[in-house]
Amino acid sequence: MLIAGNWKMFKTQAKTRAFCAAFEPPGGVEVVICPPFTSLGAAVESGLTVFAQNVHWADEGAYTGEISAAMLKELGVSGSLVGHSERRQLFGETDDGTARRAEHALGAGLRVIACVGETEAEREAGATESVLRRQLAPLPRHEQLVIAYEPVWAIGTGKTATPELAQDAHAYIKTLIDAPVLYGGSVKPENAAELLAQPDVDGALVGGASLDPDSFAAICRAAA
Repeated sequence: MLIAGNWKMFKTQAKTRAFCAAFEPPGGVEVVICPPFTSLGAAVESGLTVFAQNVHWADEGAYTGEISAAMLKELGVSGSLVGHSERRQLFGETDDGTARRAEHALGAGLRVIACVGETEAEREAGATESVLRRQLAPLPRHEQLVIAYEPVWAIGTGKTATPELAQDAHAYIKTLIDAPVLYGGSVKPENAAELLAQPDVDGALVGGASLDPDSFAAICRAAA
């Protein structure tokens, strides 16, 4: 069971150190935190497993604002998210770009959590499976790849997929790719145990609830 906390654009280095000092991960569950780029070093100092929130597909070059796998590895970072729905919606990330980022990071020895999921309009149109097929098709097949299913309509909205909906989506994803699948979409201490009990849910990608050490620890205990 893998629980990853995506901090998005929250926490300075000082706040990252304070979180790490207060957070006590339970045994029996793998825990990853994904701070913003400026706080990666401070998080690595804590001894926790640290992933970046994004990674570029080239080792170096004229890519203003981007960070390479080699730069992350030098910091002691273990992996990266790619293709998060906010990257897709707000910054124009594509399925192909996500796959290129994943392939390069995996080839460089980083682990990767690749995010997929449908919008509310796509779900209402009955297009969930076709969207997941499209997003998963270009991704490399690799033993260090993890998929995160994030129904876009459940991210930061307070809405959560029912355990049954999550299970159905996870089971479908596993017919398309042989990889662990995390659920991401308003995971909280109150709903974590029920979601994580589903047979094809292999962990969680936690957003807002991962910013508080006690809340995040409660979700990790539910997984353990």
